[in-house]
Amino acid sequence: MQLKKTLPLAASAILLPSLALAQEAEGVVEAMEAVAALNTEMVFIMNSLLFLVGGFLVFFMAAGFCMLETGLVRSKNATMQATKNVALFSLATIAYFLVGFNLMYPGDWVLEGWLGGIAPTVLEPVGVALEDVGDIEYASVGSDFIFQLMFCAAVASIVSGAVAERIKLWPFLVFVVILTGIIYPIQASWSWGGGFLDEMGFSDFAGSSIVHAAGGWAALAGVIVLGARYGKYGKDGRVTVMPGSNLPLATLGMFILWLGWFGFNGGSQLAMGTISDVADVSRIFANTNTAAAGGAIAALILSTVLYKKPDLTMVLNGALAGLVSITAEPLTPSLGAATLIGAVGGVIVVLTIPLLDKLKIDDVVGAIPVHLFAGLWGTMAVPLTNSDASFVTQFMGMAAIGIFMFSASLVVWLILKAVMGIRVSDEDQVTGLDKSDMGMEAYPEFSNS
Repeated sequence: MQLKKTLPLAASAILLPSLALAQEAEGVVEAMEAVAALNTEMVFIMNSLLFLVGGFLVFFMAAGFCMLETGLVRSKNATMQATKNVALFSLATIAYFLVGFNLMYPGDWVLEGWLGGIAPTVLEPVGVALEDVGDIEYASVGSDFIFQLMFCAAVASIVSGAVAERIKLWPFLVFVVILTGIIYPIQASWSWGGGFLDEMGFSDFAGSSIVHAAGGWAALAGVIVLGARYGKYGKDGRVTVMPGSNLPLATLGMFILWLGWFGFNGGSQLAMGTISDVADVSRIFANTNTAAAGGAIAALILSTVLYKKPDLTMVLNGALAGLVSITAEPLTPSLGAATLIGAVGGVIVVLTIPLLDKLKIDDVVGAIPVHLFAGLWGTMAVPLTNSDASFVTQFMGMAAIGIFMFSASLVVWLILKAVMGIRVSDEDQVTGLDKSDMGMEAYPEFSNS
């Protein structure tokens, strides 16, 4: 009997430590799962935060474009230019929400490698939990949408400056809707939406071609169809200088764009959940800044050599060209290489702005040299510092984007010209669009010039 009583006690003595160990192991597993969930949440939070901070920095670029363009047009057209910038951003927001965002990324109806889905953007539900987000999500839909929208709106802003001072407001805004809702998202899907250019290995980190050259191609098509401003080019080949009304305002616009570019390029890292990602973002910021400086100094020196005096407008556009040039690959260059890449962009601007005048292509603010020509240079410069890219693939991607953007934009401009008319009369150009089309003046206390 005594033996029978001691057996269970002995068994308990053996089993209880094992049970305790099992419970402890289960607790460790639960703790590890909790840490993993917390890490996943923090990555999601930090990535979303990067998109949101980058997004509002790029949003501030809308103010930069507005100030730059308003300062570089004549005073009698300043109100019209400001109106266009507010309206184009607002329309881009709606068009991108309704159609564009899901055209860029896989949606409900997918044409693999070419288009995403044709459907309005849908955000996560209020109070969404980690388990409801989905395994493939790395940031909130709202943060991604806001960030990508700003790039889309920037494309329209590029066009706005080039066609200034002689375009009708409403045809321009119709073009903006088509550009931001359909044309830009289609070509952007080829790279950033996992399309055929991405599969080829085409590399455009933050959009030297996908955003800037794309906007430049659309602008080039527009100015060709629209024609030059009244009195800009004489029959004898003479070019009439039409200086901007407010160069300090244009300079402010350039500095705002410079600031916004930190979000433009830094946010395009698309991740901030690891030490490596944050270090890379800081590297991108530094390279972005020094490329702008290189572009400004190169334009300052070259314009002084060519014209015997420095040209402020060239310096402003030189800095912007430096920024555009580094946008295709702001991560891999050293600070010295980034400075040189930006400097080449500044040289391109100084040399190509007069070239456009010789071709009688009237670009009011220099958007085509800055965004198209410097964007092409930046795209082809990627393999210089990124060994994963090739010159052949870069050229093919650049050509595909250029052919599509110019052709699609040209068709839309020609249709608008035939249906609505896109050019104001010569009389209205002499009077100024502020009076003729807006009925108000930006600087009523001064005489218009």
